[in-house]
Amino acid sequence: MKFMMFVCTDTEPDTDPSAAPDIDQWVAERDASGQRLVGDALAPPSAATTVRVRGGELLLSDGPFAETKEVIVGFDLLECADLDEAIEVARAHPMAYGGRIELRPFAGLD
Repeated sequence: MKFMMFVCTDTEPDTDPSAAPDIDQWVAERDASGQRLVGDALAPPSAATTVRVRGGELLLSDGPFAETKEVIVGFDLLECADLDEAIEVARAHPMAYGGRIELRPFAGLD
């Protein structure tokens, strides 16, 4: 089962950042297990471009679609047996301590 894991900032991080696991170790372990298919950090929201089409006209705007204090800073595409396994993968990610992780299963188009 595939999950998109959004790695996000949070306005209320854990008060003990030393408890967070090492990101390089997390990536190496997930890559070795086959749970992480691909992932990367994202450029800051200031580098975003929002694309819309209204009435056939292309509308572009600089920056993110929504203004919020929390932002998506990275992503990982996971392959897990089920949601419980995906939660365990997300729980071990450093940003689960300093930020937040959002898991979404792929809906499938068939």
